[in-house]
Amino acid sequence: MKRILMSVAVAAVAAGLLTAATSAFAAPLKLGVSAGPYGEILEFTAKLAAKEGIEAQVIEFTDWNMPNAALQAGDIDANNFQHQPFLDNQVKQRGYDIVSVAKSVVVPMGVYSSKVKALADLKPGASVSIPNDPTNGARALFLLAKAGVIGLKEGAGLNTTIADVTNPKGIKLVELDAAQLPRSLDDVDASVITLNYAVLAGLEPKKALLLEDDQSKWNLVWAVRKDRMEDPTIKRFIALYRSPEVRQFIETRFNGSIIPTW
Repeated sequence: MKRILMSVAVAAVAAGLLTAATSAFAAPLKLGVSAGPYGEILEFTAKLAAKEGIEAQVIEFTDWNMPNAALQAGDIDANNFQHQPFLDNQVKQRGYDIVSVAKSVVVPMGVYSSKVKALADLKPGASVSIPNDPTNGARALFLLAKAGVIGLKEGAGLNTTIADVTNPKGIKLVELDAAQLPRSLDDVDASVITLNYAVLAGLEPKKALLLEDDQSKWNLVWAVRKDRMEDPTIKRFIALYRSPEVRQFIETRFNGSIIPTW
């Protein structure tokens, strides 16, 4: 009888462990991403995750402020759309309890134009549109400075603004909402556009006048609420995202216009 009871107990424990392991992946993951190519990468990863019994729903946002608001509210479980300076700024400004847990990809910001074929062709007084949010605005200024279109004051950092610009060519910098930048190409001489909005507008990153490289400080990150940092389902999905299979998909699908960090 004791052996029977022990066998029953062992079986019950084993069943409990199996139930716990299954329940860890029971609830579908809701993953926030900005509209564009980032979502394609998550959708590919979701197919890999499905083979392990992890269901993932990819939710695209067109407003950059919404993925973090949704994450803070618990409407999504993680997001993958922003670089660290953008996240730091949102946490500081809005008091979010959100942290980054892994690097994602470098999605190069680029300079595009329908009026000139090279940045050297920009004449004094030319107009260039840039994002109006603080972190992507600074990113755009660094890219323009790298190209010699403008200069930056000594000590300019990740919080650089137009006030830090030295501008011997008299370039007119026009600050616009990031989503509106592709439309501004008819009205300005050049525009500094993030890749997701460039692709959505039908622009070809390989034809940009200048693209960021893999040394960019603005790589994307995976972000979660602090209380979900050790969530096993989220951690496993991110591990699948940072796999050789996903790297190969990125390199094949985007032909170097998106750069993995692993």
